[in-house]
Amino acid sequence: MRAPAMLRCAAAAAALAVLLLAAAAPAAGFYLPGVAPNDFAKSDPLQVKVNKLTSIKTQLPYTYYSLPFCKPATIVDSAENLGEVLRGDRIENSPYVVGTLEQSKLIEFQMREPKMCQIVCKATLSEKEAKELKEKIEDEYRVNMILDNLPLVVPVTRQDKNTIAYQGGYHVGVKGQYSGSKEEKYFIHNHLSFLVKYHKDDDSELSRIVGFEVTPFSVKHQVDDKWNDVNTRLTTCDPHANKFVISSESPQEVEAGKDIIFTYDVRFEESEIKWASRWDTYLLMTDDQIHWFSIVNSLMIVLFLSGMVAMIMLRTLYRDISRYNQLETQEEAQEETGWKLVHGDVFRPPTKSDLLCVYVGTGVQFFGMMLVTMIFAVLGFLSPSNRGGLMTAMILVWVLMGLFAGYASSRLYKMFKGSEWKKITLQTAFLFPGIAFVIFFILNALIWGEKSSGAVPFTTMFALVLLWFGISVPLVFVGSYLGFKKPAMEPPVKTNKIPRQIPEQAWYMNPIFTILIGGILPFGAVFIELFFILTSIWLQQFYYIFGFLFLVFVILIVTCAEITIVLCYFQLCSEDYQWWWRSYLTSGSSAVYLFLYAAFYFFTKLQITKLVSGIMYFGYMLLASYAFFVLTGTIGFCACFWFTRLIYSSVKID
Repeated sequence: MRAPAMLRCAAAAAALAVLLLAAAAPAAGFYLPGVAPNDFAKSDPLQVKVNKLTSIKTQLPYTYYSLPFCKPATIVDSAENLGEVLRGDRIENSPYVVGTLEQSKLIEFQMREPKMCQIVCKATLSEKEAKELKEKIEDEYRVNMILDNLPLVVPVTRQDKNTIAYQGGYHVGVKGQYSGSKEEKYFIHNHLSFLVKYHKDDDSELSRIVGFEVTPFSVKHQVDDKWNDVNTRLTTCDPHANKFVISSESPQEVEAGKDIIFTYDVRFEESEIKWASRWDTYLLMTDDQIHWFSIVNSLMIVLFLSGMVAMIMLRTLYRDISRYNQLETQEEAQEETGWKLVHGDVFRPPTKSDLLCVYVGTGVQFFGMMLVTMIFAVLGFLSPSNRGGLMTAMILVWVLMGLFAGYASSRLYKMFKGSEWKKITLQTAFLFPGIAFVIFFILNALIWGEKSSGAVPFTTMFALVLLWFGISVPLVFVGSYLGFKKPAMEPPVKTNKIPRQIPEQAWYMNPIFTILIGGILPFGAVFIELFFILTSIWLQQFYYIFGFLFLVFVILIVTCAEITIVLCYFQLCSEDYQWWWRSYLTSGSSAVYLFLYAAFYFFTKLQITKLVSGIMYFGYMLLASYAFFVLTGTIGFCACFWFTRLIYSSVKID
């Protein structure tokens, strides 16, 4: 097949895949959620939705209804975007919605209408259900709910300060002991005291929800007379007798065959917080002063080092180039040592040049994805209120950046005098995504074996494969064709036919030593920010300072480029011209330190005990480190490539 025909086929395939995804979007639940505020009049119905059960001890999410909680007559899944599905979110309706008791057997939950001691349902636990509840309580699972796109939080008073901190979701239950007994029992939180904060419009009676809090209690409810569904009167919680639940003095134990009565209160409180600022409570869950000070301190150190390195390089290079250009006789030139002597070999294609082209193309794809995603995040399009938006954006931008991956790999490949552009294109399209997909598939199979909602469904897996084969691969072919069609980049100096012998190197110029040393500075630029990123991923906290993250990304680019240029310069000065792979590995070695730091974080900060959870953590961190290697390696290589072309085009070579 001729190249133009292949190009048309690739473009047609990409267009077809886009149309298929667009057609399947309503059924699969892909959407772009809006961020417009909702106004509620008094007595308007409010719908509380339930999300996944989460635990920082297992990292395996489960659906809300996997436990014997009260269920509505019909469970309805909410539309979820691609990122939400990959995160394990499973948003469903709950019994805590408005409805007439005669028709839907649901509970009244209405705007600015307080309700006390409302019965949701009565559940009798089987042996299996009691065991599952005890396991979830043991693993410290939390129940997550959503009201008007706001996640449920539990207010907690800090011991060291008289301030209130907020934790996402409430615990399923607690472990404890009866007074006078040493035997540990499991108690379920079966009474929820909700607090809905609202901001009222001065000109109208309309209100906007600005807060959603809960205080959970464990109460062994007693029936006053006989069970009459939701109309039953309780002796332990009776608004007519002014008896309310304010503590867990008589808790509800989890036992097979025993009844559990689920109840709730809902109160409404007017707040001065405006709708635009309602997420501030959630984003200030941790102490920001340490965060900001650490980042600024790190940036100042890295900027200082970068300035010193740049100054040294400019002065040394300027002196070298001036001296080389002032040499008058051939004898003087022969006596001179340094990087000029290897001009006939410095642009000799390296071993495994095909693989280098593939990795550079993949790195360009990663760089484009990071840059575009971060710009959108800084502009506020990917705020935490847009659940799953960040991951969805990263996947879609990655797919579209396949065009630049194909272009970069084919341009470099043609400079190396390669002719099989289709082969290099296929490797670029399948090497990294293929490795990532295999790791992801194995981890997903392990999660599926645990019956966790974190396992990606088949339909979502099919959508990912469709994005890969239907859009990414054709775009890589289009970019590769365009790159190979352009004239090859010519090196500034000619390459000798016979390779020059490399002299014996000093111990400190050993490739392994310099590569490992080179990765320290780029890792140092990001490791403090890395702590907060890992915390947001594995400890279920919100990450929102994208402005600082973008600044750290810029510093990472500068440090990767500068450390690689410096070590490349020392390497050429010692008459070692094999810089291609070493420049890639020098900055790419920062991924080794990233993975080691991830292991340190696992053993010092996380409480993961399950084998599957540990495998999942290290599997995903291995994948992240591999991606970081490709990104930083490409940045270092491109900087070194530009540097060598610049210096060898600046000297007179006979």
